[in-house]
Amino acid sequence: MKTLVIAEHDNQQLKATTLAAITAAEQLALPIEVAVIGHQCQAVVEKVRSIKAVTQVIVADNVVYQDQLAENVALLLHSLASPYSHIIMAASTFGKDLLPRLAGLLQMSMAADIVEIIDAHTFVRPIYAGNALATVRLQDAIHLITVRSSAFNSTFTPASQLAEVEICDRIYALEKTKLVKRVESKSERPELTQARVIISGGRGLQNKENFALIEQLADKLNAAVGASRAAVDAGFVPNDYQVGQTGKIVAPDLYIAIGISGAIQHLAGMKDSKVIVAINKDAEAPIFQIADYGLVGDLFKIIPELIDKLR
Repeated sequence: MKTLVIAEHDNQQLKATTLAAITAAEQLALPIEVAVIGHQCQAVVEKVRSIKAVTQVIVADNVVYQDQLAENVALLLHSLASPYSHIIMAASTFGKDLLPRLAGLLQMSMAADIVEIIDAHTFVRPIYAGNALATVRLQDAIHLITVRSSAFNSTFTPASQLAEVEICDRIYALEKTKLVKRVESKSERPELTQARVIISGGRGLQNKENFALIEQLADKLNAAVGASRAAVDAGFVPNDYQVGQTGKIVAPDLYIAIGISGAIQHLAGMKDSKVIVAINKDAEAPIFQIADYGLVGDLFKIIPELIDKLR
């Protein structure tokens, strides 16, 4: 038996979420192979080869996989799946699109968004917006798993010897899907799911112009900017800023929630942060129940003062 981890990348750089998936795979104590699927992605292949836990890299480098769309990538993985007892990838947007398709093709069940591995067949995943943990046991021949990257270490550990490479020349062209356009947010700030410090704003900021306070504070701390769903729905910031059950799951060293009441859906996305600081004028706001440090007051007075002191 062996494990296949599906690498997530942009054809140039390996994403840290893949390192978390490899860490999870290590707990199974099985040989780990990594599939790198894309086009002109040799830099990613070399990075994966240098990871300590990886024994072999399966490379499918072809123009048909350039955009890494789930439709044809799932077909390729279906053709490669039989030697593996476990197939693992991060519970990212790509992972949530790809692995259920693969499960459908294999006619097997899967465990999504797991936060703990008990043994080779038993896994723990959050349910009810993180208010409860379910222990699930998979019984199919191949266990398909997406892992919550914030629950597993994503530190790069170099190998003393590079892993072997196996070239896969199987081609599955897109039939019913094509990429029309990819719109990616550009920012000099750290990426939200990988940042050590995150400053998030909520409905308490009242409007889009006031949200600039969050961005000014984030710039002082070299932090990423997040938001509650209420702030996103109100149009203060784009959707990709959203932290929560229907947004991004984060676990930074420091999470500062400003003007966020602490709805259960938001808490599900950030409660694993190492240190949580809450600033809110409502002393009864639910966010204070999980905050390590809380400050009750008017954010429009507190934040400018904080920014001034950080100068």
